[in-house]
Amino acid sequence: MLSKSEVKYIQSLFQKKFRDAEGCYLAEGPKIVDEALNTPGITVKKIWGLEEWVLRQQPLHPGVEMIPVEGFELEKISQLKTPNETVALIAKKDSENTGWYDAGTLVLMLDGIQDPGNMGTIIRTADWFGVPGIICSRDCTDVYNSKVVQATMGSLFRIPVTYTDLPGWLAHQNNIPVYGALLNGTPLQKRQDAARGILVIGNESKGIRPDVAARLTHKITIERIGAAESLNAAVATGILLSYLK
Repeated sequence: MLSKSEVKYIQSLFQKKFRDAEGCYLAEGPKIVDEALNTPGITVKKIWGLEEWVLRQQPLHPGVEMIPVEGFELEKISQLKTPNETVALIAKKDSENTGWYDAGTLVLMLDGIQDPGNMGTIIRTADWFGVPGIICSRDCTDVYNSKVVQATMGSLFRIPVTYTDLPGWLAHQNNIPVYGALLNGTPLQKRQDAARGILVIGNESKGIRPDVAARLTHKITIERIGAAESLNAAVATGILLSYLK
């Protein structure tokens, strides 16, 4: 039986300020939790799961604390409308660290992405295309938000995400191509592959901010054929990476 204090602690992690204070976050569902358990460098601190799930998984991961819970208890600590077998407590990575950055590759930069679903899909798309990491403005949505974690489908465990001041960071990157999607840019079909550099994706409604746009060296656009006013940020990311990578 979960104690009231334990339930209260887990529920507190639904909020960003407590995730930041505790340095950990929650992931749910057998697929995502299995990804966490089997990805090098990911620290799973504790798992709560239905008894049958724990009985299957505990022998495979004897070093991880797994606590059997009843279905009604899982409902109390789940953020899903329909709880899915298990909830894991995972240690956050350092969101200020850019040690993963390699100027010889193409990385993503997100300027003000607010929608958790978009953020999660972008991370998953980056993983698909082999992007080594993502640099976010400080006002981007929290990657440890439960909706983001679920939308990444485990890609969050492989893709480092760093939050920083974008104009300040870009000012220190010398001779690095910086690509950005704008309405008045060069048609994407006329661009050559980008083996290295930074691809900037702007806010869902406002696009790339002027102080970041001023750092772009290559302005590109996805040519419109129909009448839609704009593209979803995550969809645009996938199209751009498919051309540039």
